[in-house]
Amino acid sequence: MVGTLLMRGMLVGLAAGLLGFAFAEIFGEPQVDLAISFEGAMCLLRGQAPEPELVSREVQSTIGLLTGVVVYGASFGGLFALVFAFATGRVGKIGPRGLAALLALAGFIAIVLVPDLKYPANPPSVGNPDTIGIRTEMFFLMIVISVAAMVAAVILLRRLYGRLGAWNSALIAGGAFMAAIIVAQLLLPDVNEVPAEFPAVVLWRFRAAALGIQLVMWTSLGLLFGWLTERSLQNRFHFVRPAVR
Repeated sequence: MVGTLLMRGMLVGLAAGLLGFAFAEIFGEPQVDLAISFEGAMCLLRGQAPEPELVSREVQSTIGLLTGVVVYGASFGGLFALVFAFATGRVGKIGPRGLAALLALAGFIAIVLVPDLKYPANPPSVGNPDTIGIRTEMFFLMIVISVAAMVAAVILLRRLYGRLGAWNSALIAGGAFMAAIIVAQLLLPDVNEVPAEFPAVVLWRFRAAALGIQLVMWTSLGLLFGWLTERSLQNRFHFVRPAVR
């Protein structure tokens, strides 16, 4: 059963990666081109030669981008399937579609949205190479804190459910999650390396596109995985149901 779910999750993640690639090509890559053009113009103003490309821009925007999003999608699809298998039967009376949708929503919030609010994505021409290490560490630390807070909120919700009901339990658990995230984001250091002369519109559109790619992939993962799993269970039940005499 788990093996079947794992394979399904990876295949669905692969499909989600392809959809994410299509979104990135339409909305993300034009902003990357503008950012690279800005970087080249600034180098000319400073009298510096642009840095040589280790990988051509054409390769980066096609096979490189496709490989990245597909591997990301398949990896998280597999992890999503394992979490789905663990959560099945432990989240109350909810069907495969509802469970998959809830897990996808929780994953998007904890792994993407919350860390992105503190450390949003930056175009290629933004950032100091000397701070890549600390920026990466802070970003992944924010993910760890966010996921831990989400897990703790779910545990709190389950413990309060019997005494306070679904609505009150959800409000308290959600409030606890938000409080933990607010404290973490206030304590962790800020990283602001965007040049003052960088076009604000390009920065906004790049960050919106980066978030949109994740939204497309996680939405596709949750909806498609839930639909396939529910259909599989219905077919299995129909096959093993004894004939009525």
